[in-house]
Order: sequence, then C-alpha cells, then structure tokens
Amino acid sequence: MLGILFETSWEVCNKVGGIYAVLSTKAKTVKELYGDDAVFIGPDLEATGGDNYCFSEVKTHPLAWLRKCELPWGIKVRVGRWKVPGNPIAVLVDYRPLFAVKNDIYASMWEHYGVDSLHAYGDYDESCAFAIAAAGVIETVVNRLQPMGHVIAHFDEWTTGMGLLYTKLHMPQVATVFTTHATSIGRSICGNGKALYDFMPGYFGDQMAAELNMQSKHSLEKAAAHAADAFTTVSEVTARECEQLLERRPLVTPNAFEGNFVPSARKFNQVRKAARARLLNVASALTGQQFDDDALVVATSGRCEFRSKGIDAYLDALNVLRTSLAQSGNSRQVVAFVLVPAWVKQPRTDLTEAMGKSLSMPLDNPIITHELNNHGADSIENKMLDLGFSNREADKVKVIYVPAYLNGDDGIVNMSYYDVLAGLDLTVFPSYYEPWGYTPLESMAFAVPTLTTDLAGFGQWAIDRYGADCCQHGVKVIHRSDSNYSEAVHAIAASIKNFYDLKQTEVKKLRTNAREVAAAASWSNFMDFYANAYDEAVRNAARRNIAETEN
Repeated sequence: MLGILFETSWEVCNKVGGIYAVLSTKAKTVKELYGDDAVFIGPDLEATGGDNYCFSEVKTHPLAWLRKCELPWGIKVRVGRWKVPGNPIAVLVDYRPLFAVKNDIYASMWEHYGVDSLHAYGDYDESCAFAIAAAGVIETVVNRLQPMGHVIAHFDEWTTGMGLLYTKLHMPQVATVFTTHATSIGRSICGNGKALYDFMPGYFGDQMAAELNMQSKHSLEKAAAHAADAFTTVSEVTARECEQLLERRPLVTPNAFEGNFVPSARKFNQVRKAARARLLNVASALTGQQFDDDALVVATSGRCEFRSKGIDAYLDALNVLRTSLAQSGNSRQVVAFVLVPAWVKQPRTDLTEAMGKSLSMPLDNPIITHELNNHGADSIENKMLDLGFSNREADKVKVIYVPAYLNGDDGIVNMSYYDVLAGLDLTVFPSYYEPWGYTPLESMAFAVPTLTTDLAGFGQWAIDRYGADCCQHGVKVIHRSDSNYSEAVHAIAASIKNFYDLKQTEVKKLRTNAREVAAAASWSNFMDFYANAYDEAVRNAARRNIAETEN
C-alpha cells in the first residue's frame, strides 16, 4: 500500500521520554512491514552540542543523496540507522537555520491555521524549528523520488505539529497522521494541581489554555489535530480528554512493547542476579545494614511528575506499609527505590567509597544516592523527609531515592534501566495522569509483576482484557479518582503487603503470567491499529485532493 512512511518525533534517536520507548520498540515491526520505505526523522543533537548515541551514520544508504542535496532554508542532515532492533532508516536534522525565518513561518501558520505563536515561550521555538525542518526533508524526498505509492507523514506530539501543518499546506498529496500522546493542556491542568476528571465535562480547552498560559502549545496542537487526515491517541482515557479539550475524537492506537529488549532466559537470570546484588549493595552502603537475599525489592520510575506519576501516592503508601510491617512478626525487609531523574550535581563520594565495604554505620542522609543542585527544593526528597524516612535499622521498609538517569554511567548504580528492572520483585506506578503507561508494560515484559491504576491507559486495557481477574495475571489495577487519594494510598500499601506475604511458588506464577500479558501487548498484535489509521489518512487525503481538484 505504501510508497513511503515518514515518522517524525523529537524522540527519534533521542532518549528523553516515553515516546522514545514507543518508537524504538515499534521500529522492528515497522521495518518488517515497510522495509526501508519507513523513514524516522529526529533532531540532530550533535549539531547543538548534544549526543545521538543511538544513531549510526551510514555511507551506503538509500537516502545518502540527502547529504549533498540543497535542502530548504539551508538545513543540514545526517543519514544513517537507528541503533534499535530493526535498524530502521533515520534522518537527523539540524534545524537551527529555521530560527532566522521563524517569524515568517509563524505568520503563515496564523494566516492559514489560526495558530497563536504570540504567547510562545520555553521549548516552543526549538520544537517548531525542528518540525518545519523535518517537513522540509519530507518535501525534498517526495519531490526527488516522486513515489508511485501512497506517502504518509506521521507526526508525534504537539512538538511536531507545525511540521504537519506545513506538509498539509505545501504537499497536499501527502496523507498526514497526528498522534497526541498526552494533550498539552490536560498535562498542564494536572501539573497545576487541578482536578481533571471530576470536572472534565466543564473544561473548555481554549479557555484553560488562556488561564494556564498555554495558548501557543494548545493552539498548535489543536490545529494539527483538526488538520490531520487521521488523528490518533494512545488510549481510551486520553481519547476522551482529546475529544473534550481538542474538540476532535481520535482513533485509539494503543502502545505496545517488544520482547527483543528482554535478555534471553539464560542471560536474564544472570542480569537479574547482578542487578539485585547491585541494588542491595547500594542500600547496604547507604544504611550501614546488610540485607538478606529474600528482601523484597520494589521500585517506581519515570519522569519527575510528582502528582501525575503518582510518586506522592507511592511514598505515602510506603509510609502506611512501614507502620503495618512494624506490627508484623515477619522479619523480611522491603527495599523500595524511587528511580526518577532529577537535577543531579554528582554521585555522592562518600557512597562510592562505601560501596562494597561492610559498614555498620549509616551515611549522612541515607535516603539518596546522588548530590542534587537543589537540595531543599526537590519534591521527592522533601516528601521523604516530611514522612520521616531515615532508613533506621528498626524500619522494615527502607526507601532510597536514585535521582539519576539510569543509562549505565550514573556513578552509583552504573546499570541501564532495563538491567535494573530485571532485578526488581515488584513495581508500583500509581499514576494520576498517564495516557498509556509504558513503565508497567515494560515491567511485565521483564517478568516483574506491577501495580498501576485505572487512570492509566495500560491499566484500563488490562481491565478490559482480563476483567477483575487481572491481578492473577501479574497486574494489579487500583481505582483512582479526584476524590479517593487516601483510599488509593491504603489500597497500594495493602497490595504491596499482599505481595510481600506470597509464597515463592505464587510469585513465580505471577512472574510467568506477567510476561504472557506483555506478549499479548506486543507490536505484532497492536500494529493493526496503526494500519487502520494509515488507511483512514490515505482515504481522507484522496477525498480532499479530489475535492480540491474539482474546485
């Protein structure tokens, strides 16, 4: 069906968020279906002093001619392969020349689509420059190759929305797809502590954008959603949000995961053993205590969105659990990690010196692994201190904050996130705002049972598929709303305690079931949702072009 499929995202060859997990795990299936007719477009970070470490420039390449081509606005590109399973074609764009003409572009976007860039701030200019540059690459390829089949340009998130609008304006023959992974205004409502769900029917997106100083991002996202030949989002939870705040009902294209990121069975046991040893070594060095092999190792992870990701609920639940276990006769320890990147200054030198030594005294501040630039202002550290977490020997629940990005060289853990994930016994993601929920799905792919909520797209998918019995499949789904925080916290604590009390045979069965659930949510099973969206985009583009020709 396809001539060329382009997919543009800020996260192509740029590991900065959940969309990276979506695209990097989808790449293998896309490559199998479309071969080198699938082209991923991302930002050239090295041009601005960054690093696209998962990109490999290739001399012999189907798009090698782009390097010497005179591209619009004088932009430059690098062409190669994305170093993920499937090794798809990737084009990285140096978008800086667009800054010189941004006002002209913004004027055009206002004239044709009513996009309000007047109130822009933060990452708006950089995002739009990249998006337009990516559209310029698409335009060049389409004009040069004149493909016989359909051409589809897929743009992810508001950060690429202006590229879609440019494509629609200058390449009407191209079918466009726009995916919002979370609406900018919905995320802002939650980030500002407002109740999203109880008052959803009363929210008007444009009004809320003005109230929260989000006019430019919201205006761009809404315009892209309405201009796209197919508009999609990742879950039914977010579809309702889009319908209310962006005023267009999207197709649902749920996210998936691929097992090729998980080590083989033989290697997995080695990775798991090494990860557990490392995590317990970190805990021991911080607290001056030794932990038995049967310690329950729990973690939450993700972006530092304190309320939206449910980090507050996780810590409050651990506090409830601490009180509960204090009255228990079971001496088993719980070591709970918060694996959430923050503003790290450096690894703690006293901790690096203590690692591997048998110390009997805790370090100062034995709850955190790295020095922060903003001690006293970090929401997670402050919450832990407010709750009185000090990792005393008498506490059966030890809580440790790892505020570094786990890419293998953080200076303390020195293992990648996926390797660390293999060493966990249980993960907890009690999200308040979670359009899909990659972290619980990743967890289950690594045979780690998980807890999520019915406000997460993945949690809702698990309920829809497995019903009330989903807990037996390795995923516990907690009910959350705008008005049941305390009940949710106690339910999370009770769920961890129930897992703590399980026999090893029961845990082993849950681990097996968790991996089976992850297999059911693989891209090979979910790619049909995208195929339907692409078909709709092609049909709508064809109708639009026929109508424009007749007029």
